[in-house]
Amino acid sequence: MSEDMVLHVKGRILVGPEEARDELWVVGGRITFTRPPGAREVRTVEGWALPGLVDAHCHVGLDRHGPVAAEVAEKQALTDRDAGALLLRDAGSPSDTRWMDDRDDLPRVIRAGRHIARTRRYIRNYAHEIEPDQLVAHVSQEARRGDGWVKLVGDWIDRGAGDLTPCWPREAVEAAIAEAHRLGARVTAHCFAEDSLRDLVEAGIDCIEHATGLTEETIPLFAERGVAIVPTLVNIATFPDLAAGGQAKFPDWSAHMRRLYERRYDTVRAAWDAGIPVFVGTDAGGSLPHGLVAAEVAELVTAGIPPLDALSATAWGARDWLGRPGLTEGAPGDLVVYASDPRADVRVLAAPRRVVVGGKVVA
Repeated sequence: MSEDMVLHVKGRILVGPEEARDELWVVGGRITFTRPPGAREVRTVEGWALPGLVDAHCHVGLDRHGPVAAEVAEKQALTDRDAGALLLRDAGSPSDTRWMDDRDDLPRVIRAGRHIARTRRYIRNYAHEIEPDQLVAHVSQEARRGDGWVKLVGDWIDRGAGDLTPCWPREAVEAAIAEAHRLGARVTAHCFAEDSLRDLVEAGIDCIEHATGLTEETIPLFAERGVAIVPTLVNIATFPDLAAGGQAKFPDWSAHMRRLYERRYDTVRAAWDAGIPVFVGTDAGGSLPHGLVAAEVAELVTAGIPPLDALSATAWGARDWLGRPGLTEGAPGDLVVYASDPRADVRVLAAPRRVVVGGKVVA
């Protein structure tokens, strides 16, 4: 498409959960609802348009072994893009993917820097592995490197205990989260189990990833503090296989992982019922492939979240939470067009008709 090309999208433009407009234009890469005068070339796309979907937990530049080459990271981003995920919160990566910001055909990436984990308490080659007295310094470093987020590993298997245990003492996370907030960054943490959650939330954390360990005791605390969760249910589906692999060596951990898996839907629904903000994330880029955003929305619906709310968790609500615009006047022309109304059936998300980045049809 030439620089002079104007994109005209018509049908139903879903600017909000209950608000639709008949058409929009993208001129110079930006959305307008005013017909542009004298456009020399106009390309028209018809259907049901959503703002580019959000995957609020993925890892670009990472695979199960650690950092990957730039061409692999590019393929990951393109896979997400073609699935309609045009805004990615990279929840920890050892790779420098800043070069993607110069590409006008790739999703926008919000980075959380590199994971920060306790020594020998996370996946090899993924994280800064440190001790508690180094936590504030590393949070400060990653807050300056990221795009407004820092990622901690809140719990992991303790081989001595044979089960999941918290990684950080309370005073260390209090000081670290305070430092991140001082620098204008929000903090999130990987947490599978129950025991780390109260300390992290009372220390002021902004989000918990996975959150399978939520209980009747901690759900009200999350709701009161407004702490969001990103359940990554497509990843939690792997827990039975993980448990089977660790059964012989760590039977307590294996049993714990199975329990967390078995109650996963009840946990997510109870969180949503309590008013906890819930957002879509896939955990792609570790052991999972990219491009799973539609599957995660469907999982939230299976968990009992109403379809419109599950849709908002990857569209309007998710963009607002991350501070990025949707389909508004002057916003970047990043949108996805479908053949039918995704509010009526979220399974439509699995089959985008057109994917548009910066006003250009890329898929």
